[in-house]
Parts: sequence; C-alpha cells; structure tokens
Amino acid sequence: MPKIVNVAGPVAMLCLLVPSLFSKTPPSTKSAPAQIVIVFKDGHRQTFNLSEVARVEFASTSEAAGDTGALGSTAPSRGRFIGKWEVGDGAGNNFFITLHDDGEAMRSMGDVHGKWVYVEGEARVTWDDGAQDAIRKAGTGYKKYAYESGKSFTDMPANVTSARNTTLRPI
Repeated sequence: MPKIVNVAGPVAMLCLLVPSLFSKTPPSTKSAPAQIVIVFKDGHRQTFNLSEVARVEFASTSEAAGDTGALGSTAPSRGRFIGKWEVGDGAGNNFFITLHDDGEAMRSMGDVHGKWVYVEGEARVTWDDGAQDAIRKAGTGYKKYAYESGKSFTDMPANVTSARNTTLRPI
C-alpha cells in the first residue's frame, strides 16, 4: 500500500501539471479606446475618446425647441436626408440626388457634383453648376425645391416636385 501512495501522489501531480504545460493562454490584445463621433448641422465632425468623457448631457425638450425655433422636435434629423432621393425635374421627368454623410452630393441629371448642408430641418444642396436644390419635409412626405443659379433658398423656386428617399434605411 505505501508503494501505491508513493506512486499515486507524483502521478496525480503530473496529471495536474501536464495540461497546464501544453495549454496556451491567448495573447492579450490591446484595443483602441472606444470613440464617439459628433456630426454637426453644417456637416463637420468631431471625435472624442470615450475614456475622456465624464458624461453626455442632452438638452431638455423645451431647451431643444428654443435652439431650433418653431421646428422643435418635429423637424427631421440630418441623418434622415442621407441617401438616394428620387425627385422631379419640373418637366414631368425624374432624376436622383444622392446625399452623402460627409456633405458631398451627386445629381444624376448631368452627373453634377455638389455640397449639401443641413439647415433648419432641411437639406440644402449647392451644385457645382450654380443651381441649388432644397429637400424639405412637407406634411407626411418630402418635396424638392429647385432654385436657378444666382437665386437664394429664400427666393421663389423655379419648380417644386415630390421627393422620395429610396434608401431602405435612412439614418
């Protein structure tokens, strides 16, 4: 019996020790700190490391309404305008306006490039050819207001047509 105990003790220790010799612990990976990106109404962005943020505060509904005037919380968000919009040309034909998150815009009619900004609850596009378009919420839908070169967004539009975001899930 003492021989079994003398042999069993070291064998048990060896059984416990051998698996730990062959098992590898996964290497620790250092990941980049989590970040938050704030996109402002004019389209510029600012990135913050979450490790530097103590808390995020949001204005109350009444304060937010004061910031946006009469629009309050009923105005669509900037992200709602991002995507590919099917719009009319004022002569019964349709074309597409694509609004990108970075403020770039493309018009399929003539393949014209432009820039867009979110102002007072609407998307305002200024095209490289001088024309301007605004996509605005109108009732339960959206409309595209076209302005000729040299006109402003407060002038009488050259035409007003329906606008529909064809992107399946706008932001």
